[in-house]
Amino acid sequence: MAKIKTKYVCQQCGYETARYMGKCPECGNWETFIEEKVVPEQTPKNNRVVLDTIPPTPIKEIKVGSEIRVSTNISEFDRVLGGGLVQGSLVLIAGDPGIGKSTILLQSSGELCKQNKKVLYVSAEESASQIKLRADRLSISHDNLYIYPQTNFESIKYQIEKERPDIVVVDSIQAIYSTDIQSSAGSVSQIRECCNSLMQIAKQENITIIVIGHVTKEGNIAGPKVLEHMVDTVIQFEGDKYKSYRILRAVKNRFGNTSEVGIFEMSEHGLSEVINPSELFLKEYNQSQATGSVIIVTNEGTRPMLVEIQALVGTTPYPSPRRVTNGVDLSRVLQILAVLEKRVGMNLSKQDVYVNVIGGIDIQEPAADLGIALAVATCARDVVIDPHTAIVGEVGLSGEIRAVNNIEKRIREVQKLGFKKIIIPYSNKIDEQFEGIQIVRVKRIIEAISACLTTNNN
Repeated sequence: MAKIKTKYVCQQCGYETARYMGKCPECGNWETFIEEKVVPEQTPKNNRVVLDTIPPTPIKEIKVGSEIRVSTNISEFDRVLGGGLVQGSLVLIAGDPGIGKSTILLQSSGELCKQNKKVLYVSAEESASQIKLRADRLSISHDNLYIYPQTNFESIKYQIEKERPDIVVVDSIQAIYSTDIQSSAGSVSQIRECCNSLMQIAKQENITIIVIGHVTKEGNIAGPKVLEHMVDTVIQFEGDKYKSYRILRAVKNRFGNTSEVGIFEMSEHGLSEVINPSELFLKEYNQSQATGSVIIVTNEGTRPMLVEIQALVGTTPYPSPRRVTNGVDLSRVLQILAVLEKRVGMNLSKQDVYVNVIGGIDIQEPAADLGIALAVATCARDVVIDPHTAIVGEVGLSGEIRAVNNIEKRIREVQKLGFKKIIIPYSNKIDEQFEGIQIVRVKRIIEAISACLTTNNN
């Protein structure tokens, strides 16, 4: 009988070692190693059966069929997916507990069933009656929707082969386990093996499989990093639990555009689409005229959006000033503050600086730099920017304003929402003629601050 050995696996990155370690040498996290049993293979290497004898095919002889997509009838979800669910693909949706992952997939399942698609909803965390209660609340009831509460992967695989559904939803990947792996559900080995098996089922049987994944307290997808590499599409479900807004963001998509976002609003009747997110994020803007408040034009995927950024600058009572951000990268804000000190002459070394993006959206593109800089500068100088002015531009270390992409799309969005003025980089070329809106082109950050002061005086 083969001797069973043990190994220690980091639950964050999948690093393996023969002995327990307090700190993972690969990812640097502490107390992440869990003991797992290793069962040696019984079949000798020289007796292994060759399963695949198909020779390699020249690329010119490979025939490519048309990409088959299935719409979920939820336009914001389809936008993030790149136009709908691709047949035979494996999709991972991750997010915080209670953010709405199960809700949107149950709503999508109901819409897919209306198109005569057979959906198998595998619930590894809730009972069938609990799923039924949520479905009744969402007014979802269809003969093609099958609920299967199960955690054993072999049983799930058997039901997929038996029922032959068009779409399979697994809620969640961290809760299912395979009896072939000698470790508990949620371990690195279990997640890797179950996800790999689901991927094979999706490709071989041409079934679309959607799996739900949990996230860590840092916001990363729980389990090995290889999980994100295995799947075709990775979608992050973001949002503030204290607010009703929810944001779907494509992090990886082999069949569509990455960084595409979909906006939803959570209510007691489920998730409803927000067709015009700019109006949603700006609905309280005119009611709060205060220093340090600016409107920027950010570009999320293929869609420009207007978002309010607020900054608060005040003298600190502590030896070291605080820098707090919400919705923007802290290191980016620190870089902008350094530019304001060196190139504009502002003394912020003894000032607390707070920067907040209204609406709970995370802004990642550098086109928000100029808006952040002007919010901080106008708050420090106690100046109110004209509420009909929008701002866009990237700030360089020498204080120059660099060009941004899709500038004409951004201007059209600003014009559509009734803004009278937009401050843009001087280096951006504009071929289209815009009426009813003043376009101010600036080369350096000091020019942008002066333009804001001029606007306020007018």
